[in-house]
Amino acid sequence: MAFFHLVSLGCAKNLVDSEVILGSMTTDGWRFADDPEEADVLIINTCGFIQAAVEEAISEIFELVKIKERFPVKRLVVVGCLVQRYKEKLLEDLPEVDLFIGTEGAGEIATLIERMNKGELEQRLVLPNLYLMTNETPRVISTPPFRAWLKITEGCNNRCSYCMIPMIRGGLRSRSIDDLVHEAKKLESFGVKELSLIAQDSTAYGRDLDDKTNLEKLVQQLLEHTTIPWLRLLYLYPTGVTDDLLTLMATNERVVPYLDIPMQHVNDTILQAMNRRYTREHLFKIVERIRSRIPNIAIRTTFLVGFPGESEKAFMEIVDFLQKSRIDHVGVFSYSNEEGSPSEKLIKQVSEKVKRKRVEYLLAVQAELSAEIQKKYIGRIEQVLVEGLSSETDLLLQGRTRYQAPEVDGCVLINDGIASPGDLVSVAITDAQVYDLVGGIAVG
Repeated sequence: MAFFHLVSLGCAKNLVDSEVILGSMTTDGWRFADDPEEADVLIINTCGFIQAAVEEAISEIFELVKIKERFPVKRLVVVGCLVQRYKEKLLEDLPEVDLFIGTEGAGEIATLIERMNKGELEQRLVLPNLYLMTNETPRVISTPPFRAWLKITEGCNNRCSYCMIPMIRGGLRSRSIDDLVHEAKKLESFGVKELSLIAQDSTAYGRDLDDKTNLEKLVQQLLEHTTIPWLRLLYLYPTGVTDDLLTLMATNERVVPYLDIPMQHVNDTILQAMNRRYTREHLFKIVERIRSRIPNIAIRTTFLVGFPGESEKAFMEIVDFLQKSRIDHVGVFSYSNEEGSPSEKLIKQVSEKVKRKRVEYLLAVQAELSAEIQKKYIGRIEQVLVEGLSSETDLLLQGRTRYQAPEVDGCVLINDGIASPGDLVSVAITDAQVYDLVGGIAVG
């Protein structure tokens, strides 16, 4: 029996690729080993989106190299965005790696490893053609069994000036509605109670197809053909949030009242330089329109600070926007000047020191706002998906409301009552912290 070990880095979309890798390997007869020292093949699925991710990937690769040096018979395979981005350069820089596979090779990795072991590969770098998974693609879910990601597209056509995704992942490719419904039904049969739809831009779903497919039609079909209690929409381009989508959400409780809408900035000049197709005024109107249709909705966004040309005044427009719009959940990242991106050569680059200060300041502003925003839940009884024991103490259970997405938002600390992971329970919220809520399971 042959064993493999897998390290997965990066975002939820990359995690789905790792689940496909798990599916490919196990279908081909391999067994997963938690301990890399017990594995015959060491696999790492990398992220190469920004420099910090590249550095993390290289660091993790060298950790596996150390194991390979002690056990030379092991094979080391590097997969994913890092490979797709740097290609042949890695062959010279990482001679310890036996095989490099690009982003499109997750589904055929077992075959490629078999060919490597038989000496049938002519080179150490394999960059398969563009690929789109289907519901028949073997996939082993690595998240808790009660929640899963549904990746509805690959690639992106938006061409934001700071983003490497089109170069790494290619243009937009949407899966068919029938295919996605079939996969959702499979996931439901596994016990999934929360299904999060993900893409580089979920609102772009279907634009590359000929049959007027769009996100609204996909969600409607998921509602009709599954009974999954929570459907969550993530990574929506601001101007792509349509009235039809909001109506669908407002009239179907199973589509949770939550939207993740990366805004990136609010200053008009910076947005134009980012090649984002909206203005500060648009963003205020979008938030107002969403809340007018779904008053109890939670909105999440992310901001990219320190973009070339970002003055102190431009940065403070984000602060003003947060204070006026009171966004529920906010992520903040510093701009990374990526080689090969359109923004690489822009003048007026912001220093790393200034970037760090702006990130810290914006997070502090949002923390203060969040502490106030969270108080609106006190006294309410909310449905909570129980995830298990609290990460803070075994004396508490931990879960999430419909207004909290997995892995990025706060949680609910349950201090009274008994439940199992995957249970949907009613919790009376009694306290609010900066990001987390506290309450007990409501009886009766």
